[in-house]
Amino acid sequence: MTEIEEFSGNVYADLGMEDAEELLVKAQLATKIGEIVKARKWSQQQAAEVLGLTQPKLSLMLRGQFRGISEAKMLECLTRLGRDVKIVVGPARRKTTAGRVAVVFAA
Repeated sequence: MTEIEEFSGNVYADLGMEDAEELLVKAQLATKIGEIVKARKWSQQQAAEVLGLTQPKLSLMLRGQFRGISEAKMLECLTRLGRDVKIVVGPARRKTTAGRVAVVFAA
């Protein structure tokens, strides 16, 4: 009999990674950066110059290897791409000891 596990919505949490929330946020930010670069039909070199990254570092980020890139740098990349970034701090939805970080992209 095959055992089926329910997906939590965060693959990093499902893999048991300690920094799962941070990795999910970074993955979402990297995906959006990649979508914008692709839509503009830029080479990685062109994009790296605009974003203030080296081409190898941009390549790693777009392939999901973003441990050496801070969330702040990724947010800066989005502003360099002409996106507004809004950070909203509010009460936790559930009565837990810790809140959560979520990324929401406006249309």
